[in-house]
Amino acid sequence: MSESTNLPPNAHRLPRTNQLEGLMTIIRDKTTSRGEFIFYADRLIRLIIESGLNVLPTIPKHITTETGEKFQGVGFEGKVCGVSILRAGEAMESALRECLRSVRIGKVLVQRNEQTGEAHLYYAKLPEDIHERFVLLLDPMLATGGSAIRAIEVLLSRGVQQEKIVFLNVLSAPEGLNVMYEKYPKMKIITGWVDRQLDQHNYIVPGLGDFGDRYFA
Repeated sequence: MSESTNLPPNAHRLPRTNQLEGLMTIIRDKTTSRGEFIFYADRLIRLIIESGLNVLPTIPKHITTETGEKFQGVGFEGKVCGVSILRAGEAMESALRECLRSVRIGKVLVQRNEQTGEAHLYYAKLPEDIHERFVLLLDPMLATGGSAIRAIEVLLSRGVQQEKIVFLNVLSAPEGLNVMYEKYPKMKIITGWVDRQLDQHNYIVPGLGDFGDRYFA
């Protein structure tokens, strides 16, 4: 399965494994049923969420075990929340809740004007203390980067520090990754796979279709 190999410094992709290639093959296949797509997409999203949590900073945490022994472990450095870019980003919320119990999740609705290609903000509901949190930004697909950039602008306007944003997605185009790095080099990106390019319609190729339509329709 071919993949773009050049990544900007702030982008990280999942390690190549047989499981990952198998999951990507299933969700790309146009004959995959909606039920199968949801099941295997959820498995893949869980891997991405866990990889995103791995890049969050930690601080030492000292505990006592059931045997009475002292143990020097770690805890997250600060509070964490998720922000999903509607509607496809909502597909990633369940996996985040499975990994972080009672995590707060905000939502942002950004839609692209088909004539101009510009992304417009229509709705934003975020935790009031989001400026104090590390933010996991959720959206399965990164094509041109327009929607993600608009969502990040909203986060920055609410006081979130760029270096405290981790953008998590399933499939990226190289063009989108490069635009994100040029605009926000201090944030991190975790992606499942990087495809070859965008076509003349700004669709990711070989791609997998419209993630939101296949997951929710």
